[in-house]
Amino acid sequence: MATTVYTKNAPDAIGPYSQAKIAGGLVFTSGQIAINPASGNVEASTIEEQTAQVCKNLKAVLEEAGSSLEKAVKTVCFLKNMGDFAAFNSVYGEYFTSKPARSCVAVKELPKDVLVEVEVIAEV
Repeated sequence: MATTVYTKNAPDAIGPYSQAKIAGGLVFTSGQIAINPASGNVEASTIEEQTAQVCKNLKAVLEEAGSSLEKAVKTVCFLKNMGDFAAFNSVYGEYFTSKPARSCVAVKELPKDVLVEVEVIAEV
């Protein structure tokens, strides 16, 4: 049976889903966007600022699940503009130093009109 993960140190889900689930020794996060959990708003405006907030949110969810960014085995990254790829990578690489497997795609639109969303699968 899967265990639901919740932390107040990451944004509340903005729909009928949870921040993450633990199953089979892995934690599966929902996609995180650049919502500041303290305010509940998107405050960052640049791709670098938004990527940093996304990574902080993911770090909080993973830590609540008993995991960490270092235990990430796979990420899926969604960018609003593939022209932001290099700037995104620059910040992403500061947080995901273990270099998990990754997919990165451009999408037409993201929730709350953000520039980036990232989800993670990590070992517990």
